[in-house]
Amino acid sequence: MHGTPRPPATPAQALSAMDHLIAAHLIGQQELARRLGLNVTDLTCFAFVLEAGDDLLTAGDLAARAHVTTGAVTGILNRLERAGYVTRRPDPTDRRRVRVAAVPDAVTRVEAVYAGHYKRLTVLFSDYSPEELAIITDWFTRATALAHEYLEKLNRDDPTEEC
Repeated sequence: MHGTPRPPATPAQALSAMDHLIAAHLIGQQELARRLGLNVTDLTCFAFVLEAGDDLLTAGDLAARAHVTTGAVTGILNRLERAGYVTRRPDPTDRRRVRVAAVPDAVTRVEAVYAGHYKRLTVLFSDYSPEELAIITDWFTRATALAHEYLEKLNRDDPTEEC
């Protein structure tokens, strides 16, 4: 499809729409995590493991992506391993480190839970032209970078730094 005419919007309207999307997403993630027997942080970390694919993450990589300490990521990995979502493999180049791999059956379970939502999103995306999808993708990418920057500032907890 070549896009649908849309009414003009202000930045305030866009921010409000984004806030509603984030709220719906947070509530949805909590429900999906519950259905999978996980908490939201563990589900998020499992998503990072899935995203990495065959380029297995180290525990340190995962801690950095999730913005948690290495001690916290150990607990996350323990829970994910006990629940059958990940396994730890020795790092072939550094025996002091481990790499985290997704368990195939767990991948199947998670994909099944998300399949309906992703299908509906794909249908929604079909209402946009390739040029509009490029703009949407650019916005999501840039907004994600801003969110990570904001989170890093918050984690520094520097009262002299404006968040």
